[in-house]
Amino acid sequence: MRKSEESTRRLRLQAVAAAALMAAAAAQAQGTAAAQSTAEPWNVDIYYENDTRYRGEDDTGESVGLSKFRNTLQIEADKKLDGGWRFKSILRGSFDGVHRMNDDQFGRKAGGGILLDSIGAPSVPHGSGIVNNALVDSLGLTSNTFGFNSTDPSAPRYNPNEGLRVLGDSWHKVKGGVAFAVPVRPCDTDGRGCIDFGGYGDLDRSELETPEFNDRWDFIREAYVTKTVDLDAGKQLFLKLGKQQVVWGRTDLFRVLDVINPVDYSRNNIYDELQDIRIPMWIAQAEWRLGGSESLQERNFQLVWNFDKFRPNNLGQCGTANVILDAGCFFRGMHNLWENGGTVANFANVGPGVFLSTDFGPGQIGIRDVKLPKWSLKNTQLGAKFEGVTEGGVSFSLNALTYRSQLPSLRGAKGAQNPFTGETRPDGGWPYLIAFDMHFPRVNLIGGSMDFEWEKANAAVRVEAALTNGEEFPNSLKTQLYSKNKVFRSVIGFDRPTFIPWINPNRTTLISAQLFYQHIFDHEFERGSIGPVGMPDWENNVIATLLIKAFLAGDRISPQLITAYDVQAKALVTSPQIDWIVTDKLKLSFGANLKTRSSDDRWRFDDARGTNPFPPFTAPFGDTDPFTAFSRGIQGIEPLGRFRAGPIGTAWKENEVYFTARYQF
Repeated sequence: MRKSEESTRRLRLQAVAAAALMAAAAAQAQGTAAAQSTAEPWNVDIYYENDTRYRGEDDTGESVGLSKFRNTLQIEADKKLDGGWRFKSILRGSFDGVHRMNDDQFGRKAGGGILLDSIGAPSVPHGSGIVNNALVDSLGLTSNTFGFNSTDPSAPRYNPNEGLRVLGDSWHKVKGGVAFAVPVRPCDTDGRGCIDFGGYGDLDRSELETPEFNDRWDFIREAYVTKTVDLDAGKQLFLKLGKQQVVWGRTDLFRVLDVINPVDYSRNNIYDELQDIRIPMWIAQAEWRLGGSESLQERNFQLVWNFDKFRPNNLGQCGTANVILDAGCFFRGMHNLWENGGTVANFANVGPGVFLSTDFGPGQIGIRDVKLPKWSLKNTQLGAKFEGVTEGGVSFSLNALTYRSQLPSLRGAKGAQNPFTGETRPDGGWPYLIAFDMHFPRVNLIGGSMDFEWEKANAAVRVEAALTNGEEFPNSLKTQLYSKNKVFRSVIGFDRPTFIPWINPNRTTLISAQLFYQHIFDHEFERGSIGPVGMPDWENNVIATLLIKAFLAGDRISPQLITAYDVQAKALVTSPQIDWIVTDKLKLSFGANLKTRSSDDRWRFDDARGTNPFPPFTAPFGDTDPFTAFSRGIQGIEPLGRFRAGPIGTAWKENEVYFTARYQF
């Protein structure tokens, strides 16, 4: 699904207008203060940053090469207004040249023709899988209902074997599992599988190059006004209205309470500072500063109303450098299957140990539609927080939030058609049919946080916890292949400045450790007749992070090491970095991002080949109960293994070195 030429033209005009606005702000910072005025002048800071990254071999054995050449201009401005109001804005625009400089990987020449596995038979090109014409003819249907066309552009159902990669080939081998073609070129070059997944998924090259210049005006990072109103008895009312980030959490890398703003993982996966990758939203805040009481030093009550149009996390468009969980490629490949048909590797079980690549026609399997919530009062998001400081110096908060899930859920498509008989079930989708609509369910959250000084350990301790209700997870035990579950998440963090003489005998080194824990209630996992079935997400999981940051040469040079380990996925990331403050205006950073894992066998899970949605036609060969629909547990890494691998495991071959230069004018 592509935007019209008029929409594209409008976006480009907005980009030009935004660039002009940023240039005007820069000019004002350079000299417009010459005008005589008694009003407080604008405070303006201008920053330029270049981020260049080079990536090594992925799991295909080929070197990726340049993975980022992003140039960013950011302008921060604030000014005191009349009536006690203050205005602050941050404008940010970037251009990433990697889509032209490395177009074999991330541009118009990416991908190519592919081969797909068949267990017990030779591999076949996309478009050359088996088609069960005999079955179709026996049902009186048109022959080749199951097929599509990969060779003749003038014929129906054309889906050529070009500009493609095999799903997941950058991070795992197929190993007898499911695989299919994924288009990887920008959507103005190849529109197959392109659909708006919520700000990504249907972007052309110019939109990928300049991601802030879009129809949501993301070049405005912040634009809000604030005012403090004095009330009786020393109390105050603080107001903040506009496009902004609301920060509830106290953690790094992973979020527990900090979920009011969605996150742009396409910028640099999980490895950028959250303040740089949160997606600002139009929000109204009111905070009553109540002062002290008999038991508390400070008390504040905050209401947050996110009245912006819904926005999910940006998981990255397939064909770009950062696609967290490789989810964007799975989504694009699945939508291509629904729109155009495709070949699915190792799908049809036609004999003992024989699984052949199978062709499907349009409208049979895949992602049918994306149900992005439209703007309405009931789709806005509301949060409340009470925070205080005890007489003993413990800071705490109690939080409640109702919001739309920022991660998508795939629900069995209601009204989907039985490809064998043409029958539909408008009351509900066919059980276990691998056809989905993407939804973003309503989630309710309650939680809290606490931080305090642990004097005996000379450390600061941070704690967060949250319980959510309404999140949805893949579940092959359910007829619609998903379930709704409560989830508990928590984190405990320790921050300790420590003298390490061999690093710096005169300056402390910061050591910061975090343990993230997640538990899914009513988790379902069973052994099917062939393999495990149920929920691929781990019932309990822990991710540990460690930061060691030193300060040398009068704090001008700062080496650091960040590591994160996913316990269940057995995946590790290590990121060494050196920051060098050359002058008060210029900062240089050199670093690397290195990942590893023990084995990808533990990521294998039920892949729905054996769900048998239309018994007995789709029962596996030799099945003892071919007339019953349920999952047998045939397994591979795709499509559900990504949830077991996690964001570190799915990126384990995205090892890269980088250089960043930041200059303040």
